Amino acid sequence: MNQTILDILELTLKLLELHDENEFKIKNLSFAVRALDKFTGDLAETDTATIAAIQGVGKSTAAKVEEIKRTGMLQELEDLLVKTPEGLLEMFQIKGIGPKKVRAIWQELGITDVRELALACENGAIAQLKGFGEKIQETIKQGIAYNQSNAGKLRMEKGEELANVLFDYLEQAFEQVAIVGDVRRKNEVVTSIQLLVAHTQPWLVQQHLNALDGLQQVEKQSSPFAWRGFFEGKSIPVEILICSPERFVNQTLVYSAAQPHLQQYNLYKSLQQNVFDSEEAVYAHIGFPYIIPEMREGNQEFDWIKKHQNTDLVTWDALKGILHNHSTYSDGKHTLADMANYCRALGFEYLGIADHSKTAVYARGLSEERVLAQQAEIDQLNAQYALDGKQPFKILKGIESDILGDGSLDYSNEILKTFDYVVASVHQNLKMTEEKAMNRLIKAIENPFTTILGHPTGRLLLARAGYPVDHKKMIDACAANGVVIEINASPYRLDLDWRWIDYALTQGVMLSINPDAHEKEGYFDMHYGVATARKGGLTKDMTFNALSLEAMEAYLAKRKA
Repeated sequence: MNQTILDILELTLKLLELHDENEFKIKNLSFAVRALDKFTGDLAETDTATIAAIQGVGKSTAAKVEEIKRTGMLQELEDLLVKTPEGLLEMFQIKGIGPKKVRAIWQELGITDVRELALACENGAIAQLKGFGEKIQETIKQGIAYNQSNAGKLRMEKGEELANVLFDYLEQAFEQVAIVGDVRRKNEVVTSIQLLVAHTQPWLVQQHLNALDGLQQVEKQSSPFAWRGFFEGKSIPVEILICSPERFVNQTLVYSAAQPHLQQYNLYKSLQQNVFDSEEAVYAHIGFPYIIPEMREGNQEFDWIKKHQNTDLVTWDALKGILHNHSTYSDGKHTLADMANYCRALGFEYLGIADHSKTAVYARGLSEERVLAQQAEIDQLNAQYALDGKQPFKILKGIESDILGDGSLDYSNEILKTFDYVVASVHQNLKMTEEKAMNRLIKAIENPFTTILGHPTGRLLLARAGYPVDHKKMIDACAANGVVIEINASPYRLDLDWRWIDYALTQGVMLSINPDAHEKEGYFDMHYGVATARKGGLTKDMTFNALSLEAMEAYLAKRKA
């Protein structure tokens, strides 16, 4: 419910800006939305007076929240939508232009959809607008192209959610059902939702699917053995494949592997010519141990399985600690104590707190004074944990230090040496040439205080490509300087890309599966990080946060020395 309320308020805020409403009203709602985003309670269960009393919210926004809870919508938003051309909402999705620039494009050029906007960029009309210019026009062109190339795609967690909805529905009616395709292979971007159903009467499966509300078939694209269509309101293709029960195992593997994987070692030929009762038996037939679905990309998996066992791969249970997390000291939703206690309750041995550094003003980055205050609180909490007689647990003193434009970190050495570890990350000025990006990254990697290189390309899946990086040079620099590379487990990032894990391992670079959690529940994003890590062949012994507390403390002490 919290997210629904925030989505409605955020859209209202954008439309108020678009229609150039009262600036004071916009500013107040903006403050309120930020405050509600940090609220850790359930808004649906919180009374209006309590919501109004939240610092930055007030009675006006609290009344809006109450209206949304009562009616599911906001009349103010409905009134704004009536006078807003529908295509302008799509323009909000373009990276690099906000409501004020959308308004200027609309009012001065009469443009009301993305197609018209693209044409205006091509003929140079956007660059002529006051406050725009060639640079912004090019940014808009790139944003449109990027969005078009990603149309009909979803991030991993969203694709998984839809696939599970269909799986639960089909499993109630049919004995043999499997999620296949991108979702089963744990691809970071899902291009279609695919499931396989075994049945002797394919038309019964089709009939069952057509009875499900919210699912729309595209008959021209369908066939007796393949139902194709969409979820209502979603543009991602849905494909339900139907096979005979005896071919279920074979077809599950066929649809759970990329073509380059199937073409190796006569795998596809074996699946055509034989009937198997398990996927393990398929691989045994061609002389290999079982290869997990995540790795079936035709990349390095057959070489990997010759040198390793599947039990070598990292798992959630292998992780001993959670590094790179944020608290209310910067832009997190929960206090340091809340974050630590929840981490401990999940059975982990340590929490690495790495709040934003002072340059990240937008995220309430820590001044030197607040760094010392946080570290004093960490000492107090660690003293309590040491005395309570439960399992060993410790908070490690970290920071996510911004990599500045020249590659330096944004604290003095005197402050940097007070931390147990430092995550060095680029957050600002992302528009760089590869040469500029590499100079910046390598200088940060060579800084003796850098422990972990955070989200190394700055990408946001389906939203931002990130800055250009020479992965080999970056990984080689980390190898030379003993720097760990982060696999940022947020499904928005999944950065380092899994395709570079094998090279990192061959260079002896350890990887850390970090959730970049801004709230307690964010720890569970590590499941996505683990899936990505396994896809790239990451072993437990090369996973930084699979080190025990004792081993981690020894490692960090040695590095500081």
